[in-house]
Amino acid sequence: MTDSTPLHIVCPHCHTTNRVRADQLGSAPDCGSCHRPLFAGHSTALPDEATFDRHIARNEIPVLVDFWAPWCGPYRQMAPGYEQAAAQLEPKVRLAKVDTEAVRSLGARFNIRSIPTLALFKGGREVARQAGAMSAADIVRWVKAHGAG
Repeated sequence: MTDSTPLHIVCPHCHTTNRVRADQLGSAPDCGSCHRPLFAGHSTALPDEATFDRHIARNEIPVLVDFWAPWCGPYRQMAPGYEQAAAQLEPKVRLAKVDTEAVRSLGARFNIRSIPTLALFKGGREVARQAGAMSAADIVRWVKAHGAG
C-alpha cells in the first residue's frame, strides 16, 4: 500500500463508507456524508449486528472490538483505559464497543464467555482475542504486538 492508496473507512457516526487516502488518515478527515470527523479519538458503539458487520467488513484498517456488559465491574474499570487507547491508536486502528446485553446475538456468534473480551479484526476476520480487563498501555501494546497500530 502506498501513501496515496485509497482506504475504505466507515464513519463512526452515520456508518457510511468513505474513501480516504492513506496519507490523509492523520489529517482529521471528515465523512463525505455527515461531515463529522472520521476519527475522534474515542471508541465507536456498534448497536446492532448490521452496524457491526459493516465496520468489520468495510474498514480497511484493523478494528478492535470490546465485547462488554454494563453490569461488569472489570469492564467499568477498563472503560477509561479503552478510551485512552482509542486516542493513541486512531487513525491506524478503529476501536469499537459491543454491549453484549443489548446485542446478545453477537455475544453468541463470537462465543463470548468472559466480559470484557477484546477481539482484533483485520480484513473482516478475527485475528486475536484477549479476555479480561487491561490498562490503556497494555491494550496499545497488545494491539501493536498483533501487527496493528
